[in-house]
Amino acid sequence: MRTLAPMGTIVTTGVPTTAELMEVVAAVGTAYFQDFAAAAARHGLTSSQAKALKAVQEPVPMRALAGRLGCDASNVTGIVDRLESLGLGRREAAAGDRRVKIVAITGHGEEVLALIRADMTRAHQAFDSLDEEQRIALTSLCRQVLPLLSGQ
Repeated sequence: MRTLAPMGTIVTTGVPTTAELMEVVAAVGTAYFQDFAAAAARHGLTSSQAKALKAVQEPVPMRALAGRLGCDASNVTGIVDRLESLGLGRREAAAGDRRVKIVAITGHGEEVLALIRADMTRAHQAFDSLDEEQRIALTSLCRQVLPLLSGQ
């Protein structure tokens, strides 16, 4: 059974249904993404550009980056162009196939990504409110469901 508490918070009494779990996880994901997007904007990036920075901490081909961002390869070109123009990312030809372009984060990009993460005040407040046992439990649960959600 579910009730709506003040401020739009969903309160479940008893064992939540799968639909209720999906709803609360989606709400957490949305709130986290909004905090991430706001922090990225404060550092002059769109959320897509900041997500791309996070996705290229290890060098990846442009096509793989498109998959990680869930967008068309043609969209990645503009995102990477902007990261390069800001000195946050770089594009290189793959050693085995010069037609394949590899994208990697620069040192400056790593610094900006760290600043964005540090500037996510709502996420920090939320996770800092958890005690050690809750952190372990949340991490364990996320690691359990993530491979199933991502198809790995």
